Amino acid sequence: MKCQIHVALAAVLCLAACGTPGAPRPPSLELPRPVADLAATRQGDKVTLTWTAPRQTTDKQNIRHPGPVRICRGVNATAMIECPQVAELPAAPAVGKGARPEQRTYTDTLPMEMQQQNPSGFATYALESLNRRGRGAGLSNQVEVPLAPTLPPPSDVRAQVTPEGVVLTWTGILHEHEAPELRHLYRVYSRTVDTPAWSVVGEVQLAADPHARFVDTGFEWEKTYLYRVVVVTSMIRGGAAAVQVQGAPTADIQVFAHDVFPPAAPAALQAVASGVGQPPFVDLTWAPNTEADLAGYNVYRHQAGQQAVKINSELATAPAYRDRGVTSGHTYSYSVTALDLRGNESPHSAEASESVP
Repeated sequence: MKCQIHVALAAVLCLAACGTPGAPRPPSLELPRPVADLAATRQGDKVTLTWTAPRQTTDKQNIRHPGPVRICRGVNATAMIECPQVAELPAAPAVGKGARPEQRTYTDTLPMEMQQQNPSGFATYALESLNRRGRGAGLSNQVEVPLAPTLPPPSDVRAQVTPEGVVLTWTGILHEHEAPELRHLYRVYSRTVDTPAWSVVGEVQLAADPHARFVDTGFEWEKTYLYRVVVVTSMIRGGAAAVQVQGAPTADIQVFAHDVFPPAAPAALQAVASGVGQPPFVDLTWAPNTEADLAGYNVYRHQAGQQAVKINSELATAPAYRDRGVTSGHTYSYSVTALDLRGNESPHSAEASESVP
């Protein structure tokens, strides 16, 4: 009997030591967390959406069974509550623990009718991530893109390498939409063939003349470049900065910037001989050339009935030269040429003659 009492008491103490279990947790609804980093860019009638696929549910559980994604688009809707669906993307594959979050994209085409009916309006985009049962926890952050119609790119872009730079010409469109807040300009892009990134090198606005011209002076000689032109539509929103939409680009124009252009001929050459009683020499001076790629000058001399001969052994880097190879009692005629860094030589300057006493 005493043994039975001890066994019963031990059982009671054991239950007391184990404690009581907590309240049971409800099963997860597996609702994906709403996307918070949706972004949108537009070119022409294409709007590209990018976002990070959610990895956890609203109750902080890993998503095991991803569902589809609804793409939502409204017009002038700054705060959508429901999803005006324009597309549904299939579920992304499940991501293992420790893997990088998946970056997803979708490209939407803006209907031309929508652009024409709302030229000063905006399209609002959002998305909703669903579970496999088609349920979601709400819309993502919302982003706007302008609905301003864009113009087609010019089809006759030409490029020519000239001494002043790479000259691009094309025929623009003198067109303004009925909405007074819309304006257009042409943006010129450039890059070298071995550089993937495009850079803006300038813009052209058309007034009364549809013939556009742009000169790129920021290039390097002996390199191959690609150029493209894009029509940009600017929309004025009250007193705020203009919102810009880029149209489709032109086909790329390839240009090899080969320098075959010599500097200008030097000017204002003067020759002055040394005075009596001094070793004979002739001092030459001329106006300096202003080319950015100027390397120096060559000096030529001749006497009557003879060919002109270059008399400097090294390029003269300043617009002055002293000729000590002269003889008293003779008359000499001089001319000067300029050379650039690639060896292109200018025409000869006008001659200057001097008699050595």
